Amino acid sequence: MAEDRADARAGLRQGPGRLLVTLYGIFTVGATSRSVYQLTTRFDEAPLAYVLSAVAALVYAFITVSLIRGGENARRGALVACAAELAGVLTVGTWSLADPDAFPDATVWSDYGQGYLYLPVVLPVAGLLWLRRRRAASQAALP
Repeated sequence: MAEDRADARAGLRQGPGRLLVTLYGIFTVGATSRSVYQLTTRFDEAPLAYVLSAVAALVYAFITVSLIRGGENARRGALVACAAELAGVLTVGTWSLADPDAFPDATVWSDYGQGYLYLPVVLPVAGLLWLRRRRAASQAALP
């Protein structure tokens, strides 16, 4: 029984989950350091962009911790966070293209993550697919 719980917890960070943990970890560090610097030194230049970068950092950190933690509750939390991240990327990406004056400086999610090789729009899609796949695998393993 304890082995089954340990396997379920590790399941989110195995295989492609390792890559997701690594990428989300990198994005957490990058977005956090960028937003802290911008918020503390240049907040008056583009407050909306800098606050949105901080929000992105929080979302990335939550997903990273959830993937590392594992288990069904963490999987569900990560699923909701990935969906929120995707909604944020699509909203901010569209907004930044439609009204560039609203974003005098870019966020992680501006232009659908163009400054980050579009990984901000690809990552939540990959995360959603992986988390759904892990749920199906855990349900199939139930007696």
